[in-house]
Amino acid sequence: MRPGKISQWQASFDRMPMRVAGLFAGIGGLELGLHDSGHSTELFCEIKTEAAAVLGARFGGVPVAPDITKLKALPAGIEIVTAGFPCQDLSQAGRTSGLDGENSGLVYEVVRLLKRRRVPWLVLENVPFMLQLNGGYAMREILQMIEDLGYRWAYRVVDSFSFGLPQRRERVFLVATNEGLPEEILLADDAPMRRPETDLGRLAHGFYWTEGTSGLGWAVDAVPTLKNGSTIGIPSPPAILLPNGQIVKPDIRDAERMQGFDADWTLPAAGVARSSSRWSLVGSAVSVPVSRWLGQRLVSPRGFDVARCRDFPSVGKLPRAALGDSSGRYAVDISTDPLGVRSEHLATFLRFPGEPLSVRATEGFYGRASRANLRFAEGFLDAVSCHLRAVTGRQSTLQLA
Repeated sequence: MRPGKISQWQASFDRMPMRVAGLFAGIGGLELGLHDSGHSTELFCEIKTEAAAVLGARFGGVPVAPDITKLKALPAGIEIVTAGFPCQDLSQAGRTSGLDGENSGLVYEVVRLLKRRRVPWLVLENVPFMLQLNGGYAMREILQMIEDLGYRWAYRVVDSFSFGLPQRRERVFLVATNEGLPEEILLADDAPMRRPETDLGRLAHGFYWTEGTSGLGWAVDAVPTLKNGSTIGIPSPPAILLPNGQIVKPDIRDAERMQGFDADWTLPAAGVARSSSRWSLVGSAVSVPVSRWLGQRLVSPRGFDVARCRDFPSVGKLPRAALGDSSGRYAVDISTDPLGVRSEHLATFLRFPGEPLSVRATEGFYGRASRANLRFAEGFLDAVSCHLRAVTGRQSTLQLA
């Protein structure tokens, strides 16, 4: 494939909605967005009992296979395979063992199934750190496997913030196909948008109160990327510094909404596991508006501008967007903002009362942050200190009562 042979701005004809197999489905974020675009899911595969409970309640009637390693073949007639495969071995905060890890290495099971039945379309999702981990080895390996299967591919890092959600969440999406142009799906839309600047007292600001020494996860008028919690299942919600100076942890229902789900989407999980497991499910999910956009483009592709193509590096970390096949690979100059849609302000987005950050949590964060060499926004630590005095006084009043 040579860029000069790509027809600039020439899009494929519209397609009919397609049948989906959702592997590593989680709570169905990828598939829900595809459903909203007219596609239908024929099979889920999800090993977590609590996630399977959500799928069973929200997608009634769709079978859920529990273990991808025991799935012998994809159902006949499947046209799209989706796979938000585990990120634990690929994330910066994880084990960074790459595809050699027992979790992220499960992507090889997707390849096994595709070798047995060649499905026309494939959609993968994971963390963007995989583009630089070990010189981008994991992504290069995935691209090679996809090319060996005869697919043409495109990938791109996109930020959920540009889809009308008050969350800064970058994820890399890859679309591969043997019957179309994936760049007309992933790389046709581009609407770069400016991120808001820190404005304490007017805008809400999200941060991770569990950090403070080497990072903060700071986000203006948004929360930083929602996490799937610790390796031992402890939830890790962010904190939000509200314009009035109060610091709260958001309600799980607002966290679901920050991913584009309805409030209480994960409630069925509480019937089979600890209620706190809902935070992990939400943190691992795909943002629904992103997959809805993908689903719409799969039905109605748009033309791609070949002038965006650049040289693809033969070694080292990979570009944040690219396209290729077995005859060549090309980096693509494009933003993380396909749609450029701003959410309403975080402070007004919150629908449910948040839990004030506790005395212990606030003291721990303030102590770490005060000793750190990090540069914080002017007035931020003062706001933390004021919150600490407020919650300490409130606790003391309650004790006296």
